[in-house]
Amino acid sequence: MIGQLHSVVIDAPDAHALATFYADLLGMEVSRGGPGDDWVVVTGQGYRLAFQQAPDLRPPDWPDPEHPQQFHLDIRVADVEEAEPRALALGARRLPGGGGDFRVYADPVGHPFCLVWDAA
Repeated sequence: MIGQLHSVVIDAPDAHALATFYADLLGMEVSRGGPGDDWVVVTGQGYRLAFQQAPDLRPPDWPDPEHPQQFHLDIRVADVEEAEPRALALGARRLPGGGGDFRVYADPVGHPFCLVWDAA
């Protein structure tokens, strides 16, 4: 095992509005972020969903391939320097972007995911 699932992240034209919808739908609560924020987190019942602001989102229209599903996984790791080569060996590839506590990759068919860690 390289890491554990940390978040399912869903793009939305209004991250807070969609987070509130899912919080209400699933009996969870908005635990991080508010109206106008780029990143909003919903937690409860041992689960975590995150919503990422995407103002130019083309909504999915399943099963129309012109409007595919849009999400990515955040995988929590203890040590990104150890986890990255293992992920690459499995067929992942590094993508541009990242920050102080995450790096962006693509799975073997191109779906994005992030390795995330607790930054000191």
